[in-house]
Amino acid sequence: MCKFEAMPKIISPMATISPAQTSVGSGMLTITLAGNPNAGKTTLFNALTGMRQKVANYPGVTVERKEGAWHVGGEAVRLIDLPGLYSLNANSIDEEIARGALTGKISGLNAPDCIIAVVDATNLDRNLYLFTQLLEYRIPIVVALTMIDEAESRKTEIDAAKLSSHLKVPVVPVVAGKRRGLDELTRAIDEAIRNEAPAPADFPFFDRNGEAQSENGNASILARYSWISDAVQESVKERDSGGRAFSEKLDAVLTHKFFGLLILIGILLFVFQTIFSWAQLPMDLLDSVFGSLQDAARNSLPPGVLNDLIANGVIAGVGGVMIFLPQIVLLFFFISILEDTGYMARAAFLLDKLMSKAGLHGKAFVPLMSSFACAIPGVMATRTIENPKDRLATIMIAPFMSCSARLPVYTMMVGAFFTGQYVFGFVSVGAVLILSMYILGVVTAIIVAFILKRTILKAPPPPLLMELPPYRMPNFKVVFLNVYQRAGMFVKRAGTVILAISIILWALANFPRPPKGDAAATVATETQVERANESEEEQQKQIETAAAAEQLRYSLAGRMGKTIEPVIAPLGYDWKIGIGLISSFAARETFVSTMSILYNVGKDEDATSASLLQAMRDAKRDDGSPVWTPLLALTTMIFYLLAFQCMSTFATVRRETNSWGWTFFQVGYMTALAYVVTFLIYQGGRHLGF
Repeated sequence: MCKFEAMPKIISPMATISPAQTSVGSGMLTITLAGNPNAGKTTLFNALTGMRQKVANYPGVTVERKEGAWHVGGEAVRLIDLPGLYSLNANSIDEEIARGALTGKISGLNAPDCIIAVVDATNLDRNLYLFTQLLEYRIPIVVALTMIDEAESRKTEIDAAKLSSHLKVPVVPVVAGKRRGLDELTRAIDEAIRNEAPAPADFPFFDRNGEAQSENGNASILARYSWISDAVQESVKERDSGGRAFSEKLDAVLTHKFFGLLILIGILLFVFQTIFSWAQLPMDLLDSVFGSLQDAARNSLPPGVLNDLIANGVIAGVGGVMIFLPQIVLLFFFISILEDTGYMARAAFLLDKLMSKAGLHGKAFVPLMSSFACAIPGVMATRTIENPKDRLATIMIAPFMSCSARLPVYTMMVGAFFTGQYVFGFVSVGAVLILSMYILGVVTAIIVAFILKRTILKAPPPPLLMELPPYRMPNFKVVFLNVYQRAGMFVKRAGTVILAISIILWALANFPRPPKGDAAATVATETQVERANESEEEQQKQIETAAAAEQLRYSLAGRMGKTIEPVIAPLGYDWKIGIGLISSFAARETFVSTMSILYNVGKDEDATSASLLQAMRDAKRDDGSPVWTPLLALTTMIFYLLAFQCMSTFATVRRETNSWGWTFFQVGYMTALAYVVTFLIYQGGRHLGF
């Protein structure tokens, strides 16, 4: 079930390359996989390379680049997986990259010695159009005829020998998931590399000089499709529409404008409920592992700066991010299954009309829904969106979804000022406020997306026509390999950018050190000791808490909090809250522990701690007025909803956009938006007497 726009004008390759030219400067042959989306290209790539592959971005763009090692004729070759393509007309960034890869114009990537044209056996008419364009590059080609098992199940017989004779290149039927035909494909590649590419002049859509006939594109297009039709008629003997009929019946339910949405909501609820419930145990285990590592570091290293750096900077910083790994693994497990079965395209189809009103692609719903758990997997999930501007717009708004890290802040504010209050006598005010934060985040994201897609990310409305691939059983080997790759990239980030940011934030909170004889620290310590008369353990805890509070006041983070106090004062914040805002960049939930330290109730208190909540209610300004009020608690919730405060998301956005500019733009505009909205609500509330 698919629809297509008219094919654009044919653009001939900028250069043609002979096999002898392609391996210059490289001791390893290069083979490229090219094919339509959903033609089985990724499954074939994974089957050929296994775990011997790496994922990166092409230079200067966000498009993913996958390459792996393969052996052909006893020699190692470099296998490149191009983005899924319908044509090579260079009307999109994916097509430009594919053309650059085929002509050797991408840095660090030679033009291929051979091309594997991945062709879906269940849809020869459409898939062979790309093959006719690949012929223009005069590079040896081997056709990998995928989905042959599905064609057979539909009682469709394809004569590979006749198809090969018509195409004038080897045609090898393969079922990559079962490794069927892979040895034959390897031998065909080995032989093709040693032979010349098919001569373009042998095909009716090329002129005598081997150049593509254009004449405004119409004549060439017609000649190509006429030739494709002949190839299909010669090689395909019998068709059975039973499989298609089943898909159409299923689509009548799954893409129904009412029942389809209900089913989609049910699937999403199941997925996210499963992520939350299944991930909790491994998250707790990871938390305890990193806690044990912290204890081991504290006990094995002598007291001092190095001890604190390793325990509270490196281990705590990386551990605070790594605990989200189970959620990420489960999320990408479900995403891979939904993609592999073909349901993801149906879900995007259902939501495309709604999302397009805000300028977003239908596929944006998965990243945005994922961001309610954590923005990190949400941003990573945007890789399913092909259009770069649509993908970037989704990344720019994903952090507005209220992630789990915001809940401790919401809980603390509700517990301090809205506990025991009800609407209509039975609806908790706290529940209404937290629900309002979720709704406000969604509304803000839609408004911002609408503005971005009509200004700096301006582009034509995302197309509503899309291909619905056939339903398939998921290939769990491919699913687990995809999950492994995503988890590996996340762990790599935790060991690089996030580690560096953790150390910087630790240094800001721990240097400079207050003088040992500092009078204020002594008074604070004595005061705490007087209060802690129950036990020696309690006294020691109070001493450590007072020392930690004094360290924060004296540190660069503390001084930064006092420096920004004039700026944040219009929001109702003092310098202590300023320190909390700065420390929150490590993770939003650290606002709770920072307030616990500054209010001298202990850094291990959580958002529901009675002593912390009471300390917030009792906190006074220099003029004796309370620091915290219900209005300030409400505006703080809004500030934490709108502001960009998460180093993990910062690192992930930098990786996914491949741009410091877009990353800092996101931090800047979200922070500015949070400031303006918080200012208006706080000052407006004060003038109204709240």
